[in-house]
Amino acid sequence: MSGPARPIRVLLADDHHLVRTGFRVILEVEDDIEVVGEAADGERAVGMARALRPDVVLMDVEMPGVDGLAATRRISADADEPGGPAVLILTTFDRDDYLFAALRAGASGFLLKNGTPETLIEAIRVVARGDGLLAPELTRRVIATFARPGAATGGLAPEAALRDLTPREREVLVLIAGGASNAEIAAALHLGEATVKSHVSRVLAKLGLRDRVQAVVFAYEHGVVRPSG
Repeated sequence: MSGPARPIRVLLADDHHLVRTGFRVILEVEDDIEVVGEAADGERAVGMARALRPDVVLMDVEMPGVDGLAATRRISADADEPGGPAVLILTTFDRDDYLFAALRAGASGFLLKNGTPETLIEAIRVVARGDGLLAPELTRRVIATFARPGAATGGLAPEAALRDLTPREREVLVLIAGGASNAEIAAALHLGEATVKSHVSRVLAKLGLRDRVQAVVFAYEHGVVRPSG
């Protein structure tokens, strides 16, 4: 008989001590979450992520020295190895440059700093189990940015990867890019949620993507989806 599940190991990266303390207080009352360390800058966050192997790094963007974007890029590169941590960014809504730089750096999720403790806790659980997370407000911002006249898409998606998608998997990719949850995809395509989850997993595997956040960026940057369509 198996024992209790291992708690989600979280590393806090923020240059404000009071912020880190507040996050620790919120998270450590949860039985399934353990705060394993704190970092006050990006360089320290990278080193601690490598040493402690957390499941999730809760990452601020603006920090002295190596900022959260550069740290995310380095941690995400390490995450290509089995067991590497996912990065959950805490961002402000009015900085599109931060949002898109962090998306491209490989972050697995985004939260607004004015969110609730319940939202933070659930977001950590989501990215810890390998699912990407975009707040609905941020998904709309992604789509609005790519919908602007003259927005760069990075060209067509790799033809070999697209040919490997079935028609149903391509439909799922389009719905992911629109910010749909598994339940919403299931309703739209008249499928069970377990079937949708399998389709999502195959789409990510075939396109070489780690999570849904990367799928949103891929779809819009490579012209798979057009907001006007």
